[in-house]
Amino acid sequence: MAGGSAIRGSRVGAGPMGEAERGESAPRIQVAYFCANEHVVKPSFATSDTSEIPDEWDCPRCGLPAGRDPYQPPSPGRSEPYKTHLAYVKERRTDEEGEALLEEALAALRARRGEA
Repeated sequence: MAGGSAIRGSRVGAGPMGEAERGESAPRIQVAYFCANEHVVKPSFATSDTSEIPDEWDCPRCGLPAGRDPYQPPSPGRSEPYKTHLAYVKERRTDEEGEALLEEALAALRARRGEA
């Protein structure tokens, strides 16, 4: 067999191989964000509308919020402790309502069992 495969070195479904085929990319600006753990992240944004650049960004290393001021990074958000289902129910119902619902459920259970 003389010669080789014309598609050697490329994979099936590969797109165009250069900047000329893709077109020009939009002008970009890098913005530095600083978190409380002294991490720095610099995402790129299009320069066409700088009003849409956020004031805070989540740090990809630790997950804390990061701001633009390196000397005053935003404080971490306060996370709520885990609540059980019972805690959520107690927020919605008073003790008296809970007792009434319990009595109603017990009465229905007794009726199904044939107890009086």
